[in-house]
Amino acid sequence: MLSTQKTGLALGLFLAIVHAAWQALVWVGSAQTYLNWILKQHSLKMNITVAAFDATTAITLVIVAFATGYVFGWVFALVWNRVRK
Repeated sequence: MLSTQKTGLALGLFLAIVHAAWQALVWVGSAQTYLNWILKQHSLKMNITVAAFDATTAITLVIVAFATGYVFGWVFALVWNRVRK
């Protein structure tokens, strides 16, 4: 049986860390290079420009990513537990 709270926290923290890492790349100026590399690996050519770092946007992104991850993790655990009964 999965704990809905622990599963939500685990997924929420994972997504928050991934998005915080992305914002760190934006902050140090490496995000555009990384994005171009990732797009090339997927055989995509798109003109996307990474915006300048903004602390408010970065914090908002990390909070929203955590909340979304928490909700999805919570729902996943709930569904998993009901299906496994």
